[in-house]
Amino acid sequence: MIVIKIYILFLSTWTNLVLSMSEERRLLLRDEAKEMFYHSYNSYLKYGYPADEVSPRTCKPLKRLKENLANVGVNDVRGNYALTLVDSLDTLAVMGDRDGFEKAVKLVIKDVNFNVNNKVQVFEVTIRMLGGLLSAHLLATDPKLGFQLPWYKGELLHLAQDLGDRLIPAFEQSPTGIPFARVNLKSGVPKMETSETCLAGVGTLMLEFGTLSRLTNKPIYEELAKKALMKVWSMQFNNGLFGCTIDLKKGTWIDSMTGIGAGLDSFFEYLLKTAILFDDNQYMDMFYQSYSALYNQIRDKSGHLYLNVESKRVTLHNSWIDSLSAFLPGMQVLAGDLDGAIKTHLIYYNIWQKYGAMPERYDLSNGHAPILYYPLRPELFESNYYLYQATRDPFYLEVGEMMLADLQNNTRLPCGYGSVKNVLDMTVDDRMESFFLSETLKYLYLLFDTGISDYCNSNSKFTYSL
Repeated sequence: MIVIKIYILFLSTWTNLVLSMSEERRLLLRDEAKEMFYHSYNSYLKYGYPADEVSPRTCKPLKRLKENLANVGVNDVRGNYALTLVDSLDTLAVMGDRDGFEKAVKLVIKDVNFNVNNKVQVFEVTIRMLGGLLSAHLLATDPKLGFQLPWYKGELLHLAQDLGDRLIPAFEQSPTGIPFARVNLKSGVPKMETSETCLAGVGTLMLEFGTLSRLTNKPIYEELAKKALMKVWSMQFNNGLFGCTIDLKKGTWIDSMTGIGAGLDSFFEYLLKTAILFDDNQYMDMFYQSYSALYNQIRDKSGHLYLNVESKRVTLHNSWIDSLSAFLPGMQVLAGDLDGAIKTHLIYYNIWQKYGAMPERYDLSNGHAPILYYPLRPELFESNYYLYQATRDPFYLEVGEMMLADLQNNTRLPCGYGSVKNVLDMTVDDRMESFFLSETLKYLYLLFDTGISDYCNSNSKFTYSL
């Protein structure tokens, strides 16, 4: 167990100060979260569609940056396939909007086409587009969910299969089976494409690819995703830890740093959620083996923090945590480590409380944020929702109310909500990522909804009925 001198002023914060929240107050907050979604979604339909995004300040459609193809922060996700629409399909259903869901499905069927000469990131297109299509297909076909469309003939599944087929070259053109990080949807893996990828990019495919195989009765998708997963599983170090970045052609680690943040996070999350969704003991065993290695080797003495370490020697690599790692408390809830989830949640809650947002990177050694950007990420919202469901502690409702108010006060713009460019002065960027609608606002809505949720959500928009 690693000891680090940490500059944190807030670990004394606890949850027993909050006694209750009235049902009337909860419903008002639920309706406010719903209004936030429709403010964003309707603006997208009016000003952005059929482009991938809408600019929340200037109300303009946002497409790929063809004049700057190297801008992967934009072009990895924007493929000119109505990204925000597809990514928001299941949120419409979660909010009970049957008419809106049906209209959106019809738009997708009419306009979405993957025969485009665009290079996109396999990870992003899988969790946002493939997951969005599959979850909407399940909603449209299952009468028990209340969103069955009598006219629907499986068009979304056909689109999902077409997309899955276009992602296959990323796997088949790799000598190790570890997929290339990016693929051209029309022509496959480009020549001279980088062989560098990351653990999360390889391990965050099983839910969508496995579901696609089960719905189409075509095992190839799941087989490819599992082959890639098992390859990186075989690369773990003797102590059970993994590296972060991978040379997919050689099947070796480039960077042996490990932790729970960017490049690593959803690998662990998907092991657990795949085990739950498919009722698979192999994946459950793999998850608990990997979680045990993290728990016993990279957790600090306080038990609150999971640190970035060098995998082989288990020595401290750096002293920062990033916003993506806020997924951890939610995963811990699903894994049954409720005490651990409560402790780790407090870290991220107090960072948010300090800034009014979650900076992309926070340095534990000096209490400062070296990366001040906050792109409206959902990870803390998801973890906060799971903790409320597990504990019914009204503290988590208060946390949700705080975060909702900060979003409203600091990021609301004429056509949606803008990413925070600098959490110190709350300057706001003219960018609203699709996950703000498909995840952040969905978890806010579910937190305050007084009905019993029967959904288990992946780290993306993918909604599964239990």
